[in-house]
Amino acid sequence: MRFLAPRTGRFLLAAGLLATVAACNANKAGPTADLAGYTPDPALKTASTSNLTGRVRHACTVTQAKLQGVSEVSLARPCGCYAQRTLASLDQSELAAYRTTGYFNDSARAKALGALDSCQLPRPA
Repeated sequence: MRFLAPRTGRFLLAAGLLATVAACNANKAGPTADLAGYTPDPALKTASTSNLTGRVRHACTVTQAKLQGVSEVSLARPCGCYAQRTLASLDQSELAAYRTTGYFNDSARAKALGALDSCQLPRPA
């Protein structure tokens, strides 16, 4: 069967695809958009450096295990490398921001991505 108005059909198809793409991208506000209901652990404010390193290492192993589809145990060494390099590279303001919010701010995130590269871990999407 042939469209009576083929140009109209193409136009409607293109408009529908454009609307679908726009709707998919509308909810992507940034990397912290998923943290809307998140409340940081109050213990972060007084945690020792070794405790913070352990927390970052644990978060790394959980995230990387899901990302790579491997066991958390196999990631102990590379995630230990990541945690040590990341925390060693943070300045006092970045560390204070992490203690307050429970996640890395933009400048600390850039350093963390560099640590992932140095420790040969894939970056999360």
